[in-house]
Amino acid sequence: MDYVYHMVPKEMKGEVLISLNEMKLIYPELYKTYSKKYFNHPERESLLLRSIPKLDCLWNDVIFLSPLHPYYIYEALHSLGVTIKKDLMFYEIPTERLIDNQNAVYFYNKKNYKGPAANIPDEEIQIIDITTYPECDALPSDTLAYFTDEHKKGINFGMFAHIPHILSLGNINIKDVDKINWRVAPVKT
Repeated sequence: MDYVYHMVPKEMKGEVLISLNEMKLIYPELYKTYSKKYFNHPERESLLLRSIPKLDCLWNDVIFLSPLHPYYIYEALHSLGVTIKKDLMFYEIPTERLIDNQNAVYFYNKKNYKGPAANIPDEEIQIIDITTYPECDALPSDTLAYFTDEHKKGINFGMFAHIPHILSLGNINIKDVDKINWRVAPVKT
């Protein structure tokens, strides 16, 4: 895998991505801003205390990254007619920046997902060598089905559902990392 992706925060201090739990200690005002999303749904608040198997840490101790170029998410949402921001930016982070961290993939498999309040089954987490984990090159079919169903309901929904997540336990230096617009297709090499 060459890159992982992380949405560029609207507000950030420094050039290092940190977990929400670390942010709570160092930048309490930023923590209030970025933890709000956990209080917009009755079950999401429980994520703040959710344990991650095999990493032996909490949900908010890790940095969440996507192994899928954000263009594929944009393309799917746009093709369905979902109203989305066209200028959403992501860090394109070389995987070498994660070598000193403990990294795992959260498969986020639809058949094992029981909601934000449920425990993560052990089989949904796999410790990985970030330098050999392959970058995803297509949107999972379960994600497209979820987008389609939720859009038909006319409600807001998560744009990373059923896409594997890279969970990185440790900070990530993003100095001089490229920022990419999710509307721009990746260049195939």
